[in-house]
Amino acid sequence: MENSRKWVKSFGGMILLFLQCLSLTFKGKTRWKEVIEQIFQVGVRSLGMTITAGLFVGAIMALQIDIQLKDFGAESFLGGLSTSTTLRNVGPVLIAFLLSGKVGAYTSAELGTMEVTEQLNAIKLLGADPIEYIILPRIWAVVISSFLLLIVGLMVTIFGGVMFAEVIGVNALSYVENIPRIVTEWSIVLSVVKSFVFGVLIAVISCYKGYSARGGSVGVGAAVQSCAVTNLMFIILFDFLLSMTASVFQDLFGVGYL
Repeated sequence: MENSRKWVKSFGGMILLFLQCLSLTFKGKTRWKEVIEQIFQVGVRSLGMTITAGLFVGAIMALQIDIQLKDFGAESFLGGLSTSTTLRNVGPVLIAFLLSGKVGAYTSAELGTMEVTEQLNAIKLLGADPIEYIILPRIWAVVISSFLLLIVGLMVTIFGGVMFAEVIGVNALSYVENIPRIVTEWSIVLSVVKSFVFGVLIAVISCYKGYSARGGSVGVGAAVQSCAVTNLMFIILFDFLLSMTASVFQDLFGVGYL
């Protein structure tokens, strides 16, 4: 029962933090110079990891799908099926997992350290709002960084699939030509929507967990651990909800998003 109350309180706190940041943004109080600095801190430094992960995700998807297609003599569909699966589901989720561990952990640990060392309280004593000066730039930096890194990662996964296709004996040109036959614009739209939603989740959860950290260095460690677990849970949950919504949308309006 106690754990349930803590979970509800945490969930409510994340929603309130997100709404407060939206309100400040609409009032024009976003400090974009600081946002750009934070994008470099949490985004640019994660680019190498994202590209490396994307290449291997694309190669893994091509390998696993090729194994299944061989049984039916349908290897010519490898490019379309691998790219479609990567764009709609596997790519955004796996890369979001990696970014939640890299970007999310960094952000929650940084804010948690600032909280337990009384830096945020010092800002309050100076008559400033720590959410406006500290949290808001990091929220937008993580949202933008995660979204852009997810998009880059998805593009690289396609390239990784093309490169690995040659290794397993599938002509790269045939692989690429088959992509437009199966992948529609709705696959791309769904992928972009998921990337943006996952970026928002990582940003809000990471900033809230760090901001609400208590209890010294032990509390910071607990905040980072809670951040990682919560990010993974919400990414999976929203992946299911978005996929289900897309499926219902397809049934209602006859829109194909394979």
